[in-house]
Amino acid sequence: MLETRYFKFSLELLLMPLFGILSIWTVFWLELRFGVNFNNYGIFPRRLSGLQGVLFGPFIHGSIEHLYNNTIPLAVLTLALYYFYQKSATKIMILGMLITGVFTWLIGRPSYHIGVSGVIYVLASFIFFKGIFTKYYRLIALSLAIVFIYGSMLWYIFPIEESISWEGHLSGFLTGLLLARIVKTEIPEPVKYKWERDDFNEENDEFLKHFDENGNFIENTTSSEEEKIKVVYHIKRPKSDN
Repeated sequence: MLETRYFKFSLELLLMPLFGILSIWTVFWLELRFGVNFNNYGIFPRRLSGLQGVLFGPFIHGSIEHLYNNTIPLAVLTLALYYFYQKSATKIMILGMLITGVFTWLIGRPSYHIGVSGVIYVLASFIFFKGIFTKYYRLIALSLAIVFIYGSMLWYIFPIEESISWEGHLSGFLTGLLLARIVKTEIPEPVKYKWERDDFNEENDEFLKHFDENGNFIENTTSSEEEKIKVVYHIKRPKSDN
């Protein structure tokens, strides 16, 4: 099938979600194991040294609860991205992280912004809006699934909790929308039936020849000599006693 070429599952698709999960858990384990705190490697808005957080901030988490809450959405959304948008997925991940980090650095409060939630908002936003923009039925269904599962995330792009970096969430949401608009992705062309093609000729269609201009069925009762049934008899002669 045509769609198999575009939407094909393989074990390689699991590598990026697995890499992302192992990365954030390894960093957290290192903090616990050696008794260090990496928070000062996060994004600190409008401070030049705070730009390092654009690269390091997504891998740092403040607590086990913070880490756990980000793990499952990161795995699910990354897998969905790499399954449905294989050729552009890595570009989306890299650009999404960088642009979200810069936006957060520009608009954030003067505090360290850490966590991969900004990237999660990029993925959710991109998958939702890209499905709507493509108007392809499988991707629209994926967009609706994202709304159903993660629709409540939308509230956290607003400053409803002091301890949550809503600036990072808002930056990720807007970045996903931006990338959905400007990044070209390859999707299957809609299947066209014979009568939907531009070169379709009604006069040459065998099926339509059975109907008149008013749509009434025409029974074909004419037949040529060649079309008549020919019966051939084979006579078996009895065997002679001699």
